[in-house]
Amino acid sequence: MKLYDLIKSNNWFSIELTLLKLYPDQDKMLDEYRNVYEKLKITDPADYDELEIILTEYDCDPNFESEKETYVDVSGQKKIPDPTAITNSYAIEFLEWDKWLGMDLAVETIKNFSDLEIIAHSLYEMTYIDYDEETFQEQLKSLNDTVEEYKKLTQEEKKQKTISLDELKRRLDEKKGSS
Repeated sequence: MKLYDLIKSNNWFSIELTLLKLYPDQDKMLDEYRNVYEKLKITDPADYDELEIILTEYDCDPNFESEKETYVDVSGQKKIPDPTAITNSYAIEFLEWDKWLGMDLAVETIKNFSDLEIIAHSLYEMTYIDYDEETFQEQLKSLNDTVEEYKKLTQEEKKQKTISLDELKRRLDEKKGSS
């Protein structure tokens, strides 16, 4: 089953109620979500078999200030795992929406979540960067351009323009201490 099949077979009112239940802080953004949903209903899904959508529920970090005990991660996973890969989970929030629609849903996702929960969590993830696909595609292009510029730098230029993670942490701690 594909995400497109779920979106086509469910009405907005049911999705809206589920979104509000799962993400009550998004109540002011319901019109944005509805607009995305309406756009998805008329978008042709792409043939995209590289990844499938998987939803996984995790316990929240007790050190993280949250009223929720768990959260749901939405990611892509390779249908055929690469045994040499560090992970089989991939961030998909920058993926084009027609590819989202054309992705299969992982078996465990269909088993562990209702259709409406899958749609709501997917909508939340799809719009995490922005509610407009063109806007986040521009942001992705900008990130890719920055990476390409970095690759063209000499080793000396890279040393001048970058800092270590430890140095970044030190600077952030200094900044936090001075505010």
